[in-house]
Amino acid sequence: MPIRTGSLPRGLTRRRLLATGAGALGAIAMPYISRAADRPSVTHGVQSGDVSADGAVVWARADRPSLMLVEVATTDTFRDARSLPPIVALPQSDFTAKLLLQDLTSGQDIFYRVRFRDLAHTSIEGEPAIGRFRTAPGDRRDISFVWGGDVAGQGWGINPDDGGMFTFATMRRHRPDFFLHSGDSIYADGPILPEVKLADGRIWKNVTVPEKAKVAETLEEFRAAHKYNFLDDNVRAFSAEVPVFVQWDDHEVTDNWSPSKELPAAYKERNVMALAARSARAFHEMYPIRDNIVEPGRVYRSLSYGPHLDMFMLDERSYRGPNGPNQETSYGPASYFLGPDQLAWLKRGLLNSRATWKVIASDMPLSLIVPDPAGSEAFAQGDGPPRGRELEIADLLRFIKTAPVKNTVWLTADVHYAAAHYYNPDKAQFQEFEPFWEFVTGPLHAGTFGPNQLDNTFGPEVKFAKAPGPDKQNLPPWAGMQFFGHVRIEGATGRMTVALRDRADTELWSTTLDPVIG
Repeated sequence: MPIRTGSLPRGLTRRRLLATGAGALGAIAMPYISRAADRPSVTHGVQSGDVSADGAVVWARADRPSLMLVEVATTDTFRDARSLPPIVALPQSDFTAKLLLQDLTSGQDIFYRVRFRDLAHTSIEGEPAIGRFRTAPGDRRDISFVWGGDVAGQGWGINPDDGGMFTFATMRRHRPDFFLHSGDSIYADGPILPEVKLADGRIWKNVTVPEKAKVAETLEEFRAAHKYNFLDDNVRAFSAEVPVFVQWDDHEVTDNWSPSKELPAAYKERNVMALAARSARAFHEMYPIRDNIVEPGRVYRSLSYGPHLDMFMLDERSYRGPNGPNQETSYGPASYFLGPDQLAWLKRGLLNSRATWKVIASDMPLSLIVPDPAGSEAFAQGDGPPRGRELEIADLLRFIKTAPVKNTVWLTADVHYAAAHYYNPDKAQFQEFEPFWEFVTGPLHAGTFGPNQLDNTFGPEVKFAKAPGPDKQNLPPWAGMQFFGHVRIEGATGRMTVALRDRADTELWSTTLDPVIG
């Protein structure tokens, strides 16, 4: 099993690593004293992500300046293990380290073992943590993956009495090939306090950390919000076995953020773009996301998972214009949502894809109205012809029809309830598109809301929805209305089955889609 590796503290080339790493080693080695009984440890489990047919990224975090040592094997006995070149975990990245594995075999189970070596005493190594993933298939085999978003929101944190972040344990039992995380991976704007008192007199009790007692403003506080989730046993066990394809949305920074966001009084930092920069750095440090050489820090990307599936991961935050009225009838900066460059990239990717299914991973739904004090937060601008941000969707849907691009499906989260929408041009105000499906799920572990008002511009029909209703908003996780989606693609036929499930693993609704051939 040939393996080529790349080290991934973001922005560090190998040459820069030798230059800056050596200086850092010299600066930190002298004052630090280690003992054999005090070994460096893996603090928050291991993760893999952005898996392809021939590679993946593995991630771990140490408790001190260390070298991350990774062994890779094709069996859980590690008899055929290969040791890979070590990489540094330094304070600059909060002791996180990512390693890019390359030249793997397609459709192969890969087991990896991570330990850290003390920088001050190189004979001292910590205990290993073990993870696994399967590379994408090279042939037409069955594929299974889960998706969802919205974690630790509205003050609902890790409650051991409720089983912790239980939905992750439920998803893990399906043994999916990967997990599409649709954003709101943290709630940087949502403090987690020791107790939440409910209207019925019950008390929800949270595991707490000092940094989550307030909104995140500093880099350390954004990092702590991510690390908080990994305190949960279910999340760590899931992450060690299921690769993540991760996006971000608003709560990684603050609610409904855009360049025009006016921060509430809880913030001492008044510059929302400064918060976004700190958040982006923490996000890339804390997830096994592949770095983009051309545009460091880029979130949007495509991931091919065999002949049947191409994933197009969108970023609907970094390039949007200000949240505002969004009533423009001609496309310009005020109506940017994906932005021209990302939209052009998506069109090229869809046109060039030879996969049976093209899944568009959108962190926000297309036609659900999400209000904002400034006017609008999402794509949808209300009933009628396309305007504002809807102009991008109209342009994209017209392109998909005329290209033509077959078998597109949209997966999303954000609104904290489960739904299935069928887009019918015969019932739309804008009709230049082929019918398609959008599936909505979440929260994975947050308050349950909805349903949202639907916009008729693109003709969505609600085929299923489960939401608490207007008189029962922000339900806690123990109410059971925590949702995830499960997608299965048959290798022999290419048929896609999409199911919406709750945290008890009850199948609420499903449909099977036959691909259009030719």
